Amino acid sequence: MDGFGKIIFYLQYPFVRYALIVGVLIALCSSLLGVTLVLKRFSFIGDGLSHVAFGAMAVASVLKITNQTALVLPVTVLCAVLLLRTGQNARVKGDAAIAMISVGALAFGYLLMNIWPVSSNISGDVCSTLFGSTSILTLSARDVRICVILSVIVIALFLFFYHRIFDVTFDENFARSAGTHVDRYHLLIAVIIAVIIVLAMNLVGSLLISALVIFPALSAMRIFKSFRSVTVCSAVLSVLSALAGLFLSIAAATPVGSTIVAVDVLVFFVCFLIGRFGLRAG
Repeated sequence: MDGFGKIIFYLQYPFVRYALIVGVLIALCSSLLGVTLVLKRFSFIGDGLSHVAFGAMAVASVLKITNQTALVLPVTVLCAVLLLRTGQNARVKGDAAIAMISVGALAFGYLLMNIWPVSSNISGDVCSTLFGSTSILTLSARDVRICVILSVIVIALFLFFYHRIFDVTFDENFARSAGTHVDRYHLLIAVIIAVIIVLAMNLVGSLLISALVIFPALSAMRIFKSFRSVTVCSAVLSVLSALAGLFLSIAAATPVGSTIVAVDVLVFFVCFLIGRFGLRAG
């Protein structure tokens, strides 16, 4: 059976269709705030929060909590808020705060999984959580519903507060002088990113989430200049890359998360060449 025939064959199964739905929604949500994070030089917040989510998931597994999202999501949101507050502290800069939280949570989670193993295949569980090798293909209808609800909330919040996010991204001082509550919108951005991180763990795993958030934004910046154009292009590239990665992983039997990120990297180099040869748009 050739690659295309294999894709058509697997599309008959609900778990593959679930993976496509969730993959598209996560890719779309991940790309929305990627531009803001890149411009504010806070790209690694996704990496730090993903490690926090890994630690929370390890705790949920040890406690045998069936609905792990009920624990992982609030913990990640809380750490996003703490990370924002700590990053604004003059004594602890943003990059140092991310390093402390991410490394500590990752080590704590792995330690718990080894002290109180929930299965005989610890290495497989850790690999799946870190790289998303199988979790996207084991989603239930309930998982899809949760993803759809959270994705709709994220997209709605971004669209509703788009102009405020734009102001905070480019000139905080001007936005503050104009009466904008900058700290509130920083908090909103942190919460949205935390939700996206929890969703994206099922797609690419905790170690590859930053690529899903950052690469589409960087690719779009090679072609377009305006914030709106970059954001729209980032969303389109992210969704297309996720679909291409999912289909390639099915056809070639490769890990889903790594394949999607590889496609994102390839798209970035194509966009880099387009921008290098002076084909940028407005």
